Amino acid sequence: MQVIKGSDDYVIRLHQDPAELDAAAWDTLVAASPQAGPFMRHAYLLALHRSGSATAETGWAPHFLTVWRGGASPQLMAACPLYLKSHSYGEYVFDWAWAQAYEEHGLDYYPKLLDAVPFTPVPGPRLLATEPGARTALLAAVESLARDNELSSAHLLFIDEADRETAREAGWLLRSTVQFHWRNRAPTAFADFADFAAELQRDKRKKILQERRRVADAGVTFQARLGGEITEQDWDFFYACYRATYRAHHSTPYLTRRFFTLMAHTMPEHWLLFIAEREGKRVAASLVAVDPERRRAYGRYWGSVEYIPCLHFEACYYQPLQWCIAQGYERFEGGAQGEHKMARGLMPIETWSAHWLSHPAFSDAVARFLARERSGMAAYVDELRERTPFKVMGAETE
Repeated sequence: MQVIKGSDDYVIRLHQDPAELDAAAWDTLVAASPQAGPFMRHAYLLALHRSGSATAETGWAPHFLTVWRGGASPQLMAACPLYLKSHSYGEYVFDWAWAQAYEEHGLDYYPKLLDAVPFTPVPGPRLLATEPGARTALLAAVESLARDNELSSAHLLFIDEADRETAREAGWLLRSTVQFHWRNRAPTAFADFADFAAELQRDKRKKILQERRRVADAGVTFQARLGGEITEQDWDFFYACYRATYRAHHSTPYLTRRFFTLMAHTMPEHWLLFIAEREGKRVAASLVAVDPERRRAYGRYWGSVEYIPCLHFEACYYQPLQWCIAQGYERFEGGAQGEHKMARGLMPIETWSAHWLSHPAFSDAVARFLARERSGMAAYVDELRERTPFKVMGAETE
């Protein structure tokens, strides 16, 4: 840990190991941010580091920042999970074209600074803060760290509204992308999956029921295991499925087996595992993160050891949605990308990132690009919403 900046109001500290941070103080900031969720908890970020998943060796060198109010008893006022990145993998907000443009002009884009939760495209606060002034000071410290070390850029990914406004006021560039989320009916929640399906247009409902029937007719059944119900054997099987998915795409998993071991020990209440079986043999697994306090679930990872038609949709969407409805959850977030999710009742929502580039000419060029992209993105979201899978009142008769 080192002090990198001080003022009459705040002291800024840099931490190159998440273990240096006071977990209770960090989680107090998380608790003070209603939209934070489990992925900003200290245990989650520490597990990414200790498991060898997000480390300097994998291109994620921790440079966490904290903001303290001075005095005899310093108080933690703000913090962020900051990384020095040597690539853009595992981010889900794509800036490869920016890196290529830098390279073509003989400039180094990497390393760059990134405020994000590694491998986790879940919207929420990235500048944890107890007050607006501390949030502003934290963002200024991120920019100063990038500027003082002559880095190309700094980025905040999947930010909430407070972070977006802070970044806008600081002159950072804003970018929007699209995800697909399911929301429970309000004010009267869905009674069961059939009640939810009844809200869909006839063709969408028919397709879902056909897909579910194909999986059932193939003899596949599911077990849902939550928290401490997930055994070490279950985790081993899930990880084999997880690795198989990456292998099928000729890639390497971002997360190590040790990461999930740490999750099972430090955050078991936040994990829900669906295991698919056929003829007494396990054939697939789907892992969902859950936030019992906010009644939200997050689709994370899946894999199978045997191909069965429509099994992916059942394991990744229908089983989790059925569980969310039964448990009274308000939202299921389907993760990055995927228009096919709309046919399963997940609707488009905009997510936001903020970007600071040190080179004036490149910053201006990216600003112009983002203005064009933003116009196209707004039209795209409007078009998606017009293609709602749900019934339009009075437009369909049974």
